Amino acid sequence: MTDALRTHVLDVTTGSSETVHDLTRDCEAFLADAANGKDGLLNVFVPHATAGIALLETGAGSDDDLLAALRDLLPADNRWRHRHGTPGHGRDHVLPALVPPHATLPVLAGRLELGTWQSVCLVDTNVDNARRQVRLSFLG
Repeated sequence: MTDALRTHVLDVTTGSSETVHDLTRDCEAFLADAANGKDGLLNVFVPHATAGIALLETGAGSDDDLLAALRDLLPADNRWRHRHGTPGHGRDHVLPALVPPHATLPVLAGRLELGTWQSVCLVDTNVDNARRQVRLSFLG
């Protein structure tokens, strides 16, 4: 017998500045109920054309380093063909090619299996959209 897919949508306020928002506790809270001690996979998906999901260390500067690197790779200037919104917004539409809008992670005995310093993060450089949704799905 296969287990049903369990899913939950998080509403996240990212504000009006570029951000790396840690979702790890939200993922763990979802799994505490959805996984019920089972092994499986957690899929984290952001259904937006201008945001991504990354695994990285937070709180020690890596999150700010990621945003700085993205500013270097994707400057907010007028080079972009996609031109609606804030000047340079076209870069936000390129972001998911570098920071994909999803991650699938192992779950063992109901617990998210991350490396020692890894966190699950929403990466959002789009200052025009202050609200995001993130879909968490567990398949046991």
